[in-house]
Amino acid sequence: MNIQASAVASPGASTAVSIMLDVLTTCFPDKMNSKEWTDKLVEMIPSYGQSLIKNGKLCKKIRKYTTEVLKLEE
Repeated sequence: MNIQASAVASPGASTAVSIMLDVLTTCFPDKMNSKEWTDKLVEMIPSYGQSLIKNGKLCKKIRKYTTEVLKLEE
């Protein structure tokens, strides 16, 4: 599957995580600031709370992982 096909297959995927994080922050502000929830979010979203613009090493790591998982290169 190429990038275009994957985008067509799941048009909401690029925004779903961001929207869910906004919902969680609105509904559970105290828990979102807790160590327990932050640790779990980082486990699920390794870049959570970090800037991929400022952290080039993490950005490359995430892109490599995503490319492998989604099989974007043949």
